[in-house]
Amino acid sequence: MFAVYAESFSSDAPLDGLVVGERPDPDVPDGWTTVTVKAASLNHHDLWSLRGVGLKEEALPMILGCDAAGLDEDGNPVVVHAVISDPSWRGDETFDPKRSLLSERYQGTFADKVAVPRTNVVPKPESLSFEEAACLPTAWLTAYRMLFTQGGLKAGDSVLVQGAGGGVATALITLARAGGLKVYATSRDDAKRKRALEIGAHEVFESGERLPTKVDAVMETVGRATWSHSIRSLRPGGAIVISGTTSGPELDDAELTRIFFLQLRVIGSTMGTRTELASLVNLLDASGTRPLIDRALPMEQATDGFAAMAEGDVFGKIVFTR
Repeated sequence: MFAVYAESFSSDAPLDGLVVGERPDPDVPDGWTTVTVKAASLNHHDLWSLRGVGLKEEALPMILGCDAAGLDEDGNPVVVHAVISDPSWRGDETFDPKRSLLSERYQGTFADKVAVPRTNVVPKPESLSFEEAACLPTAWLTAYRMLFTQGGLKAGDSVLVQGAGGGVATALITLARAGGLKVYATSRDDAKRKRALEIGAHEVFESGERLPTKVDAVMETVGRATWSHSIRSLRPGGAIVISGTTSGPELDDAELTRIFFLQLRVIGSTMGTRTELASLVNLLDASGTRPLIDRALPMEQATDGFAAMAEGDVFGKIVFTR
């Protein structure tokens, strides 16, 4: 079958290991099913995989991709949940120490077909296109969990989203506005700040610029470059929810004094559960809120999408279609 896969690793030139070609049809263990992929979206996770982060060399060649929407074996439209937990695990699968994502231990979604546990598919409503639905399982689910599960935010609360532009950040802005939050966003890029206003931010600021008021929570995916500003933007008792460190994890100043004196909460967040994915799908179906798609490309042009992400030339999600 057609597939986009990692053949080798390179930290300096990750796209050198990317292959657009053919791979065997997926193996389907007991309790699993196959989904015929109609659309799949690109994540930073896929680029990191080509650098050898989170993917072992003995697993190569590995079909990349965590996210997909398509048709199950009975022809029903579904969304694929990317978190694969141990069969014995019960409860929140993001806490399973044996969990993995598609394209780490199991072949991913950038292919004609993908095999997943039967419990890892969620019905896709007619109101969402396959391209829109394919944006949800990683970036949008991550944003949903950050805001409403880990952050515990509710209508009327205020939130700062750092680094508007990427898939998680744009999802955070859109979902926060849909949830009735007061939304602030930052970016170094003037064009991205303007786009952030268009998709739901109430006010936008340059990175590091002082906000007019302290916020209830900060959604942090950038790390070192924005950490101090995030901490200083919080009201006493506020929370910073972190799900990534795209600028690096090593901090110049962890702001520990400010954290304990103001009784701030630092909360980690990773992906989300199948139940949360179903809730996210229902929210979009009921509200009319839609993922922001930067561009949709035929999967045969996957290399162009990877290159755009590597260059940071993205606002929203890159989607590959079949």
